Amino acid sequence: MIEFLFLDLDDTILDFHMQESVAIRKTLSGAGIEPTDENCNLYSKINLRHWKMMELGEITREKLIWHRFKELFETLGVTADSKTTAERYMDHLSEGHYFLPGAEEAVRALSKKYKLYLASNGAGRVQESRVASAKLAPLFEEIFISEEMGANKPDKAYFDACFARINDFDPQRAMIAGDSLSSDIRGGKNAGIYTCWVNPKGKTAPPENKPDFEIASITELEELLEKL
Repeated sequence: MIEFLFLDLDDTILDFHMQESVAIRKTLSGAGIEPTDENCNLYSKINLRHWKMMELGEITREKLIWHRFKELFETLGVTADSKTTAERYMDHLSEGHYFLPGAEEAVRALSKKYKLYLASNGAGRVQESRVASAKLAPLFEEIFISEEMGANKPDKAYFDACFARINDFDPQRAMIAGDSLSSDIRGGKNAGIYTCWVNPKGKTAPPENKPDFEIASITELEELLEKL
């Protein structure tokens, strides 16, 4: 039976793609760059690649924050200050929140039956602002943001730091649910806990990183857990 439940935030509970789209359009406009779909999609691709690099330990979080904009500007052939732009982007990214359909109700229901912990790789000030805006904090026992834990998902050190702060923690009664195979599922496997992949697009996981369970939305998680 699961007692300790770790939930990812972005694209598991909150719609990060929507948040990112709004924030990058404001940021590009402020930098004097036309926020076309093409330019915004280019940023998203560069950004995703940088996050994968960070998960692999190939780039630091500090460098990721501004270097993605440096690469974007170089690709577009424009002159702009990447570090100043990065700060403005983080400000915009911190504004408000967008719940995925049914996610708020699902988390509230889960909080009544399980010990919930928020497990996020996002930037501290951004995630704290969004969590506060969404009024999610009271639903969780603790909020574990990697920037404040000294390690990132999927590093086992991140999970070890989380587990050390939970009284009477038992990995055999713990699960992580999230949308990322590379951070949530691989991280859960590294940490020796159950894994549940939130997979709305019905993608196929590679054999070497196959989750224990799979759902299309966090709204399906309570029913899944009740069957275990």
